[in-house]
Amino acid sequence: MKAWKRILQLSLVFSLLVFLQAQEKHYLVFESPAQLQEYFRWSPDKAPIISAHRGGPMEGYPENCIETFEHALLYAPCLIECDVARSKDSVLVLMHDRTLDRTTTGSGLVSDYTLEELKKLYLKDNQGNITPYRIPTLAEVLDWARGRAIVELDIKGSIAPEEIVAIIREKRALSYTVVITYNIEVAKKYHALEPQLMISASARGIEGAQRLLESGINPSCIIAFVGVYEPEKKVYELLHKNSIMAILGTMGNLDRKAEKHGISVYKKLINNGADILATNNVPLAASILCN
Repeated sequence: MKAWKRILQLSLVFSLLVFLQAQEKHYLVFESPAQLQEYFRWSPDKAPIISAHRGGPMEGYPENCIETFEHALLYAPCLIECDVARSKDSVLVLMHDRTLDRTTTGSGLVSDYTLEELKKLYLKDNQGNITPYRIPTLAEVLDWARGRAIVELDIKGSIAPEEIVAIIREKRALSYTVVITYNIEVAKKYHALEPQLMISASARGIEGAQRLLESGINPSCIIAFVGVYEPEKKVYELLHKNSIMAILGTMGNLDRKAEKHGISVYKKLINNGADILATNNVPLAASILCN
């Protein structure tokens, strides 16, 4: 009888391993910056893209965490949006908040901790549960992302564009990195430092889209962030006329609307002109790729 129980246990373990192996990761591989630019070049027949805001946190998976990034890729070939901060000893790490209290077992300012001290902390998920995961450095994330995913870097604090461009070059990550900017002058500075770098730049309203197009930045290197509310269709039309994809931030109100009414909300946003959905709900948003 004991032998049969043992066989049953082994069978269940084997079935679980087969199931886990069957969950294919949606990896993206680009060999050059030109390939990345082509991936983001708008055309009417391109499928929508999902951007995992703060890496796609879910219960048990904290934001800005490599293990969370891997988990998000079970659902779709997500862009991995993550936040870059600086430690006391000037190491670039991933952290959204200025303080550690909400997302880690530590407290106080990130900038008051050395990397060694930060690495002793555990990350907490958005429900406040302590996980076994640690704070990654930007260098570790760029190493992880090679051959797996596109990372979108949201730079916090006063980290200079020169420093970000330097580490992207050091890690040879131009073919899979996008830098998020919030004004035209910063976007222009990144473009001047590295003309092949993909830049997410703000295009709020028709005037904002026109300013972006007149900035002198190569349109092939631009993804346009149109805000967290739907813009008028003329904004999408102007961007698409210049082969530029539009990111719509659904994190917040639009995600909550989709959670209440279903994926038809996301489908309508795509049909209206959005190309990339920056979402807090990766599983739900990714389901539009299967329907």
